[in-house]
Amino acid sequence: MLKIGVLGAGHLGKIHIKCILESKKLEFIGFYDPDTSIARQVEKEFGVRCFTDINELINAVDIVDIVTPTVSHFDCAIQSLKGFKHVFIEKPIVTTPAEAKQLIALAEEAEVKVQVGHVERFNPAFTAALPYLTKPMFIETHRLAQFNPRGTDVPVILDLMIHDIDIVLSVVKSNIRKISASGVAVVSDTPDIANARLEFDNGCVANLTASRISMKNMRKSRFFQPDAYISVDFLDKKAEILRMENIADPDKADPLAMIIDLGEAKGSKQIIFDKPVVKPINAIKTELESFAHAIESNTNPLVSINDGYAALDVAHKIMEKMNYAFEG
Repeated sequence: MLKIGVLGAGHLGKIHIKCILESKKLEFIGFYDPDTSIARQVEKEFGVRCFTDINELINAVDIVDIVTPTVSHFDCAIQSLKGFKHVFIEKPIVTTPAEAKQLIALAEEAEVKVQVGHVERFNPAFTAALPYLTKPMFIETHRLAQFNPRGTDVPVILDLMIHDIDIVLSVVKSNIRKISASGVAVVSDTPDIANARLEFDNGCVANLTASRISMKNMRKSRFFQPDAYISVDFLDKKAEILRMENIADPDKADPLAMIIDLGEAKGSKQIIFDKPVVKPINAIKTELESFAHAIESNTNPLVSINDGYAALDVAHKIMEKMNYAFEG
């Protein structure tokens, strides 16, 4: 098994530690957190080793799992890559595209693998819907959260919207032609609610909304494509597909299907409702084990360092449209 250590033992770091301890594909070596009170509490809670020196931890493992605040991702990744270690790094990969490019160059030089923690790629509702997503031409996403001071060290674009930016970029195989955006800082010093419109060369349009000052939580995306509508609820883990199929012989159509008669020239179509089975999984555990598999099989991670850079680059372009620059 590959040996792994965690940098950062805050809220998300504890979740990572728990997932690794439950995994049969990874060997947990220990963690490092500069906050001694947090470190002692986590060490006692999980019965695991707390390293007092970050380099000692890096030297002891095959994989460094970076779950620190975003502003420290770059320094932690640099240290790990210079130690020739594989790196799993939470989203957003770093604070600026320039930093991400430096990591890409260093990872290539060290000949190690890097995976970025865009966990929604592993959400079972999304993976269940993915086979149906062939050519989305209009996408609408809503990612709303109740206010929580944790995460306000970065704008809502980097905190929440970047999940949907990554999802959109993963299913739309075209370059972005135009970006429009607006956002407002309401309770923090950075934008807390934002909307962005991405227009692609192939004609696809994606409308993304993110808020961390909502009265309720919501993580829904809708994908419209020729003859199909796909709905994904990332929060409640549900996927629904509505498809339209041509009917060659109306007499052989499904008697329970809804039939639409488009006239003699276009014939008839039947509406088919699909509700794919969504298997309950731990997405964080799955993404970590997926990274281990990529290392062992020498294949590309599902969410590569280049994917992390692409999502971050679009996020920064969105913020530029708001006349807001974030350097960390």
